[in-house]
Amino acid sequence: MTNDLSIVHLITQAGPIVKLVMLMLVVASVISWTFIFAKYKEFQSAFKVTNTFEKRFWSGIDLNELSRQIGSAHYSRCGMESIFHMGFQEYKRLKEQSGMEPMHVVEGARRAMQAQYTREMDVLDNHLPFLATVGSTSPYVGLFGTVWGIMSSFQALGNMKQATLALVAPGISEALVATAMGLFAAIPAVVAYNRFSNNADRLATRYETFMDDFTTVLQRQAHVSMNEKSSGS
Repeated sequence: MTNDLSIVHLITQAGPIVKLVMLMLVVASVISWTFIFAKYKEFQSAFKVTNTFEKRFWSGIDLNELSRQIGSAHYSRCGMESIFHMGFQEYKRLKEQSGMEPMHVVEGARRAMQAQYTREMDVLDNHLPFLATVGSTSPYVGLFGTVWGIMSSFQALGNMKQATLALVAPGISEALVATAMGLFAAIPAVVAYNRFSNNADRLATRYETFMDDFTTVLQRQAHVSMNEKSSGS
């Protein structure tokens, strides 16, 4: 054993099992950071779309015009926009059918919004389980590499007549690098998972509130249309 305790030397001198553990942790960390950057942009976009759409929706714009703009082929809708579009399209489709009660029309629109809400939440929750898994298991994977490395070091020292700290330190240091790498992979994943989960919950609350408000709007429109038909007949 040498007394070079630089990180690069410790990694290159580690045993094959410890190196495999380190490689697994590096791969997990790289994938985690890829997901972290992607989800960060995704949530930033989701909040921006939600804020912009809510301002448009409550600005008094005609709902048919808003649906037409969002439903155009070149428009990339997501989040609350998609929930509104699916609900309003179903509302118009059911309202055109003869004999449909206003309550049934609104319930159908609500079901369409609920289905789209589920799809939107699935998109937001995508990759979060991976971050949770990395955050919870990486320290134990690193600890396994450390235990294995220390065990191998003591087995090698067993063949020596005299064991000194200078002989033990490099082997133990090599093993401890695995624990450090496990923490390096776990900490960002845990922080990101907690942050993104909170963001997903905030968006879910806003989506659900919008669906309740929009359902109320549709109920008023459905009854107004029903009264107009009754007056016309």
